[in-house]
Amino acid sequence: MGKYNGALCRLCRAEGTKLFLKGKRCLTEKCSLDKRSYPPGQRGSRFRYRKSDYKIQLREKQKVKRFYGIGEKQFRIFFKKASQKKGITGENLLRSLEMRFDNILYRMNFAYSRAHARQIIRHGHLNINGRKVSIPSYQLKLNDVIEFREKSKKNENIKAIIEDVKGLVEIPEWLLVEPEKQSGKVNSIPNRDDVSLDVEEHLVVELYSK
Repeated sequence: MGKYNGALCRLCRAEGTKLFLKGKRCLTEKCSLDKRSYPPGQRGSRFRYRKSDYKIQLREKQKVKRFYGIGEKQFRIFFKKASQKKGITGENLLRSLEMRFDNILYRMNFAYSRAHARQIIRHGHLNINGRKVSIPSYQLKLNDVIEFREKSKKNENIKAIIEDVKGLVEIPEWLLVEPEKQSGKVNSIPNRDDVSLDVEEHLVVELYSK
């Protein structure tokens, strides 16, 4: 499966929930899901088909993938690793996705969306524990510190983004953020209740267990 280049709002409508793919727009009256809460397509507003168990499971998987902005191949890798860990596979999967570099940068209110966070990371603006990291999928650990590089802290565009994005999302308790220092820290490991997406992860596990 290649990279999706279509309208992002169609993805939210397809999943029937806000995936917050377009930053501030998702919180305004311009949100397409608020205007048209039915699925995209010619028959979306008129037809309701019976959903099979497989389709329900597939939709949950697609919802998680689109929420975190990852492809099928990478998602399977995350699932395989989650299934090999102790504990509940579905929760392990969500926890690993939450600990991605791009997700944490977004949840720290340093980017408009996860896609925007990936762009900032790839441009080499950030350090983790004092070392430059430009891999969006990088897995952070407890007590890891994210900080904009000294050169980037003086960048007017970065300053404007941080100021504009302030308060866009609620910063979870497991993250400690210091906006004035343009830095943040993983203060604890997230649990299932810290995941903001409304998803039944056990359905994803059932899908991959067939």
